[in-house]
Amino acid sequence: MAPVCHRFCLIPFVSFTTLLLVLVNADDIFLEWQVNIDTTIKPVSVDQPVITINGMFPGPLINATTNDIIHVNVFNNMDEPLLITWNGIQQRLNSWQDGVSGTNCQIQPGLNWTYVFTLKDQIGTFSYFPSINFHKAGGAFGPIRVNNRVVIPVPFPKPHGEFDLLVGDWYNESFKDIRSSLKKSDLDLLPKSMLLNGRSRYPQSNQTIVVEEDETYLIRISNVGTQWSINFRIQNHQMLLVETEGSYTSQKMLDSIDIHVGQSYSVLVTTNQPEADYYIVASPKMVNTPDSSNLVGVGVLHYEASTTPAQGPLPAGPDPFDLDFSVNQAKSIRWNLTAGAARPNPQGTFNVSNVTLSQTFILQGSLAEINRSIRYTVNNVSYRVPNTALKLADYYKNGTGTYQLDAYSANSSNPIAIDGTFVISGAHNGWLEIVFKNNLKAIDTWHLDGFGFYVVGFGDGEWTPDMRSTYNLYDPVVRSTVQVYPGGWTVVYAYLDNPGMWNLRSQVLKHWYLGQELYIRVYDPDPNPAKERQPPSNLLYCGSVIPPPTPPKPTPAPPNPSSHAPTRSLNWFYIIFILFTCVLL
Repeated sequence: MAPVCHRFCLIPFVSFTTLLLVLVNADDIFLEWQVNIDTTIKPVSVDQPVITINGMFPGPLINATTNDIIHVNVFNNMDEPLLITWNGIQQRLNSWQDGVSGTNCQIQPGLNWTYVFTLKDQIGTFSYFPSINFHKAGGAFGPIRVNNRVVIPVPFPKPHGEFDLLVGDWYNESFKDIRSSLKKSDLDLLPKSMLLNGRSRYPQSNQTIVVEEDETYLIRISNVGTQWSINFRIQNHQMLLVETEGSYTSQKMLDSIDIHVGQSYSVLVTTNQPEADYYIVASPKMVNTPDSSNLVGVGVLHYEASTTPAQGPLPAGPDPFDLDFSVNQAKSIRWNLTAGAARPNPQGTFNVSNVTLSQTFILQGSLAEINRSIRYTVNNVSYRVPNTALKLADYYKNGTGTYQLDAYSANSSNPIAIDGTFVISGAHNGWLEIVFKNNLKAIDTWHLDGFGFYVVGFGDGEWTPDMRSTYNLYDPVVRSTVQVYPGGWTVVYAYLDNPGMWNLRSQVLKHWYLGQELYIRVYDPDPNPAKERQPPSNLLYCGSVIPPPTPPKPTPAPPNPSSHAPTRSLNWFYIIFILFTCVLL
């Protein structure tokens, strides 16, 4: 009878093993966030509202592993609507959870909503922040770590410890006052300080990283600011660049690194200097700032046994107006083709050396006057946010009454500057080339939700198809946010394999707030939920799409004397007994 038992046990045993593998490879992480306004924190010693999460500024760390499922129940205790977006998290097949105005109805004051998303096939350093109402200038941002599964090797030795460092410019004014000024076309309000993890410069406030001597640490740095690109450096210490926004990079030793708005990097720092304290510095690009300026963020790398405070001048960075330094550094950041990333196959398995382009978008960011108001535009179109979330209107009404697909050109500027709801078609499973052009006087950054893109080229002046001969198609780094220098262009390739409604925006907050964004609709007509998720069961409705009526509760059936409940219990007992017997045999 033993062979019969083994054959009989095969199916339940395989199912049980599969279940174990699923449990090992993914966890459900449940978070509850209370979002409030706090007027007592005073990051820059002035009275202003700060948006906290669970009383914290910056907000709490999301620390997870590839393929984990994140549940974030967000309670909006503010006096105005709220959305949170997950910067760089690709939301595979599920733009319903993206947390921007085109995909989600706003969480109204006094209400809550639970985001549920999977960190599918991603690793690396990311951040989250509020996406509407200029809230990011008030806080509610925080770090995201996505760790490798244990079966995927990391391309560097395990560090002694890890730190998350959120760096960004900060206004002295309330976020409500700033957005009011922007609506009146007053663009003169500028950030006055640089914060490191919500703290102003040392020694007035002290953002300290405590380390031991002769160890190596991983520091995850994100620019969560609103306007300025920064240069980051640590006194007397070099940094080994290893990762950016979900991609392992070719490892490169740096004295300093430029980090543009919305970007994240991971660096390894070895504490090989005499035991003392050392300055950590973040200074803005394209701004004249003496070392004494509050716009130069200063923290401390503190050796655990140190009794010597940080001394001497702040470590010098490149000239903030030296864009050649920044461009050359950007071109030198390459993809590590042999690292495994979130998958067992090397990153270099997926390359762009021989792709056939399906589409090219040429997108120009500029400033314009529309209806006597100053607005930022894409191809002379300033985005108008409709009352109905685009994804909602798309799913229930094919967009009717909310937007007209491809009403504006993705390749040339509109003859006159206008406002409109800019939604363009992306070819599902096609390769898209995006040429970002910057007609502004400042460094801009662009971000695409739903995808990582290959950064294949930078250049000055006008872009023409002949510029393709200058692209790096061998090992371009993959990320989700890229800088575009004043008067220049940047080109990325994206493979549109992720159906949904995806936001493409400037990460510079006033550009985004005043209209420099659009949406790419990547459509798959197959309703198979394995290709794109159905709306979540807790879907919020707004605008022209109203919630369906609640179905009546069914009348309970009378108890059945021949209920099968005991039989089901017996069946589970029987299955467990068989599995146990198989193990013994």
